[in-house]
Amino acid sequence: MLTQQIGIFEAKTHLSKIIENVENGADFIISKRGKPVAKIIPFEQEKKMSRKEVIEEFRKLRKNYRGEPGSFNIREAIEKGRR
Repeated sequence: MLTQQIGIFEAKTHLSKIIENVENGADFIISKRGKPVAKIIPFEQEKKMSRKEVIEEFRKLRKNYRGEPGSFNIREAIEKGRR
């Protein structure tokens, strides 16, 4: 679905209909004087993963990592992220 842009007055006036459309997968950008200020998107519950699923995801990540063994330094990555 395409994201629709609507004005703040229209959003206020038709909020119930907008929420109904969002429940069905629509996205809305609310604008004020033509400038986008907010986005309404469907809420997705966070998926709880079992330990088994977490381990499997780590295995996939490790398999896809193409660096030399021992070439990744977590300290360097943390310091890079702080800059």
